[in-house]
Amino acid sequence: MSAAFDTSALFTPAQIPHEKLENALHNACSAVLNNVRRIGDRNPKIGLDNSVKYRFCPPRDWVSGFWAGQLWLAYKVTGESRLRNSAAMRLPYFQTLLNNPEWMDHDLGFQFSLSCVAQHKLTGCETSKTMALKAADTLLGRFRRVGKYLVAWNENHELGLEQTLGRTIIDSLQNLSLLFWASETTANPVYREAALAHAHTLKKYIIREDYSTWHCFLFDPLTQQPLRGETFQGYADDSCWSRGQAWAIHGYAQLFEHTGDPQWLDTAINLADYALAHLPHDGIPLWDYRLPAHETPWRDSSAGAITAAGLLLIAQHCTDQIQQEHYHQAGTSMLASLEDQCSLSGDPLAEGLLSEGASYVKEGLCNNMLPYGDYYYLEALMRANGYTDFFWK
Repeated sequence: MSAAFDTSALFTPAQIPHEKLENALHNACSAVLNNVRRIGDRNPKIGLDNSVKYRFCPPRDWVSGFWAGQLWLAYKVTGESRLRNSAAMRLPYFQTLLNNPEWMDHDLGFQFSLSCVAQHKLTGCETSKTMALKAADTLLGRFRRVGKYLVAWNENHELGLEQTLGRTIIDSLQNLSLLFWASETTANPVYREAALAHAHTLKKYIIREDYSTWHCFLFDPLTQQPLRGETFQGYADDSCWSRGQAWAIHGYAQLFEHTGDPQWLDTAINLADYALAHLPHDGIPLWDYRLPAHETPWRDSSAGAITAAGLLLIAQHCTDQIQQEHYHQAGTSMLASLEDQCSLSGDPLAEGLLSEGASYVKEGLCNNMLPYGDYYYLEALMRANGYTDFFWK
């Protein structure tokens, strides 16, 4: 059963006209198409300050798959060959990534599900299939069989060797779909078993009793005994980073899609209820759900887009009609707020879809376009318009 949160305290979902969401999807796809020539073979990383222009990824970057994902989503909607061709021309980037093992970490699902798995699903490309399977093998290699989790980051991360060897993070839930896809593609259960074990471990340790979440959880790197929860991008260790909560909402809803096990849908619902109970009245999350009143209330449109996509995925699988309508209306209301307040689709110079993304507030990255916000915004708009088949599954 869902935990009892007062979801009417701050944010009250409204009934959104379907035509509004149809138009928003059309405008977003048109914006992606308009940016094909401007972006070329590069991959957006983060918006330049006070600008609608993107800074682009170096040869290695965890966000590198999100522009490819947008191209494949827009191609799925429009059938426009320029989108397909632009997405396909990114294969060399991801092949270079595969050729450099020290560049790869827990984010291989973000990188390869939205590029190579997408290309294989939509075009039958065998090269992209082979590349995605190699990425899945590398991700599987990060599984700690004693601790039963996927280790986050690498030894050369800024936190240092001692802090990374036993660390897992909430973002990793979004990367499990690569393992489920590999298991189905190869008929080898080892990928699926690792993904499920990791999901159970994070459910036990990274989700708190009230269904708020830590960003990270640390295990002793030698004994694998659980140590403590921490945050890296949220406000404080005992706060609740809104994008991390969003990763978990969407991630556990995906786990239900992969398994049909109701415990994962129930987990996603409880996580979603916590977020809904802590949203501002306009439905766009602040960057941390437990942000003290004296702190600058930066909004994070990317957390809003991911959460909206997760809510619509939850609604898709609810069997109770009242519950289904509740989460669908919440998701579409959040989308409508993003469209009204953060959408850049009407700006002919904008290289992204959403403003006001909070990448890493502690580092001063507080108000930027973010390619992952753009990707999930487009995915959520498609879900609101009846699409149900995505590259995660």
